[in-house]
Amino acid sequence: MTVKPWLWAWVAAGLAFGATLLLTGMQGAGALAYAALSFGAFAAIVGMGQMLVITLGPGNVDLSIPACMTLAGTLALKAMGSDPGTAWLGLVVALGVGLGVGAANFALIWLLRLPPIIATLAASLIYQSLAIWSNRGLRIKPPEGLADFSTGRFIGVPNVAWIALALALLTWVLLERATWGRWLLASGQNLRAARLAGIPVQAVRAATYLAVAVFAALAGYLLASFSGGAALNMGAEYLLMSIAVVVIGGSSIAGGNSNVPGVVGASLFMFLVVSMLNSYGAGAGVKNVLTGVLIIAIVIAASTRRSRP
Repeated sequence: MTVKPWLWAWVAAGLAFGATLLLTGMQGAGALAYAALSFGAFAAIVGMGQMLVITLGPGNVDLSIPACMTLAGTLALKAMGSDPGTAWLGLVVALGVGLGVGAANFALIWLLRLPPIIATLAASLIYQSLAIWSNRGLRIKPPEGLADFSTGRFIGVPNVAWIALALALLTWVLLERATWGRWLLASGQNLRAARLAGIPVQAVRAATYLAVAVFAALAGYLLASFSGGAALNMGAEYLLMSIAVVVIGGSSIAGGNSNVPGVVGASLFMFLVVSMLNSYGAGAGVKNVLTGVLIIAIVIAASTRRSRP
């Protein structure tokens, strides 16, 4: 029987959950699960966007996710100005930022023929500078209704987790049932063959870079509302995290393969691992090292498995 790759991410999340409870004397299971669903939702949203880009094939990655999150959250809060009834305005602004960032990134990649890693890294400096310029040290609070929604729950599950679940289902449907998803997978598996088959490769790439930026912008909007304001470093931890959840979730870094359930499970796993390290008093450096080691170990394991006859 073939085991689905995404299953291991969920098994790891379950083991991390149990280990964390053991460290706390089997207390606070409900609170830990609620926190994992809340904070894991943000990692899942940006992770699904990064997954789409990585699916395009080797060399495709978006390093502007943290800056896009910060810029979207900052401009959205500035547009709302803490005024009641402006949540939809802020959402439109955030999504508009995402579309603009995605279009700019793809323009650098396509028109200037820059490698995606260089284009998105260079562009992120511009986006971060724009966020700093627009923020100017101010911390604007989200409207009360939006703050209550983003930190609230429905039938015991955090609202942000419901949003992440809805996006996961939408992404899965697009990949598994829509023509665009088949085009994306085909482009990632063999770009030349996809082009010869008549697939509009550049249109698929453009849509993918737009999608990852929109996902990042939405995550920034929700995170700013959840945390009570937009900080200039609010997206920093999601750069490595967005790549980690894709790799740990079972998607292939070689492209042509995606794994939505795995990204969600890996997002929960990463939060639970961080919670476990916090219980031991580990610093941010230890967390980053562990994340890097996990990525390297999984990539080596996946490469070894592919090389077997």
